[in-house]
Amino acid sequence: MFKSLFTAGLILVAGPQYGPSDEMFEELKTAPTEEEATSVALDIWAAWMESGSAAADLVMERAVTAQSNGELELARELYDRVIAIQPDYAEVYNRRASLFLLEDNMPEALRDVNEALRLEPRHFGAWVGLGRVLEQLGAPDEALVAYQEALKIHPTLAPARDAKARIERANNGQGL
Repeated sequence: MFKSLFTAGLILVAGPQYGPSDEMFEELKTAPTEEEATSVALDIWAAWMESGSAAADLVMERAVTAQSNGELELARELYDRVIAIQPDYAEVYNRRASLFLLEDNMPEALRDVNEALRLEPRHFGAWVGLGRVLEQLGAPDEALVAYQEALKIHPTLAPARDAKARIERANNGQGL
């Protein structure tokens, strides 16, 4: 009896896992074509939209819609609510960082993108966001490192690849 209670307790403690699997990231890294990598990346993004809380997921969906519609103040308020519900949810910090980046609020963007990466170090979108923030702050060499980190995870990620090439050209004295 105690053994079955202990096992049931382990199942409850472990609970369901949310977010992308290690296998998805391995598939992304080894995808033979850009199209296949894009397909896997979309699956990873879909998994990142699952927080583990139905309430947070619903508010997150509304926030993403508001952001897509240009309702940035509403989107930020909704992202703040998601964080209140699910404070360890990396994607909400990544999304809110993108809002701050749009508003040229680099300190807040940097804080949120760093939190996203603390929670999900494989978040290639957050690495690109970090690169963009660092470029805006006048730190192209540090931005290059962030883009390279994104490419380690998602080797065909066009925004990271293009930004890396642009910075390398500028570092080599070639104009944009």
